[in-house]
Amino acid sequence: MIDVIIVDDEPAGRRTVREYCAQEMDLRIVGEYGDSESAIAAIRARPPKLLFLDIQMDPFDGIELARALDPGSLPAIVFVTAYETHALAAFEVSAVDYLLKPFDQDRFRKALNRARLRLTDSDAAEQRTVLMGLLAQLERSARPRTEQRPRLLAELAGHVHVLDAAQVEMVESDRNYIAIRVGRDNYHARSTLQQAEAALQSEPMLRISRSCLVNMNFVREVNRTLRGDFIFILAGGATISSSEGFRGKVKEYLQGLKISGS
Repeated sequence: MIDVIIVDDEPAGRRTVREYCAQEMDLRIVGEYGDSESAIAAIRARPPKLLFLDIQMDPFDGIELARALDPGSLPAIVFVTAYETHALAAFEVSAVDYLLKPFDQDRFRKALNRARLRLTDSDAAEQRTVLMGLLAQLERSARPRTEQRPRLLAELAGHVHVLDAAQVEMVESDRNYIAIRVGRDNYHARSTLQQAEAALQSEPMLRISRSCLVNMNFVREVNRTLRGDFIFILAGGATISSSEGFRGKVKEYLQGLKISGS
C-alpha cells in the first residue's frame, strides 16, 4: 500500500483529492491537514510515500514546507495549485507532477501514475536532486521578484516558525543544525552555516568565526579582548566574540565603517 497525506488549506480541495484517492486500490490516506504547520509535524512523525501538497498556504507555503522535509525520507510529491504560473514545464519531464485546479479524475490518475513510477525507481539520490531543483525553480517563479522577501524556516518550542531575514541578529552552527537568534529567542533549523549565509545575502552578515554570522544591523557595541579579538553586543542582549582566524577580516570590515574627518 502507498501511504498518502493530503495538505490543502481548502476543505473542497482536500475532499476532491480524498475522493479520487478512494478509487485507487493501492492508496491509503493516513492524514489530511489544512495548514502547513500541522502538516509538517505529521509528515516528520510519519513520512508518507506520497504527498499531495497545495502551494498557496499559511503560515508558510507548500514550497517552503517541502524544503523543510528531511531529504533522506522525501515522499513523492504532487503539487496542487490554482495558479497556472506555478505549472512549470519542468514538471512534465520530472519524477514529480502538479495538478492545476480544477482537475478531473483523468488528470489525477496521470499524476498518480507518475508518482507510482517514481516510487518504483531505486535511484533515490537522483530523485532528491530532481525535486530540489524543481523547488528552486518554483521559488523563483511563485512570486514576483519585487514581492520576494527572504525568509527562513526554524523551530522553537516544538513549533515551526517563518522568520524574516531582516529580523535575524545572529546565526551559529551547532553540529547538523544552526541556531538563529532573533531578539532573545534562539530558533533551530537543520541546515549549515553556508546555507544560512546564502539565504541571508540581503542582510549585512559578517562572519566572525567559523561557526558564527552576525547581522551588523543589530550590533550595538564592539569591544576588544586583551588578545585582540572583537566582542559584539547585539540589540537582543547576546554577546559573541570573534575568533583569531577571522580577526583580520573583522578588523578590516569595521575600519570600513569609520567616518573620516573632513
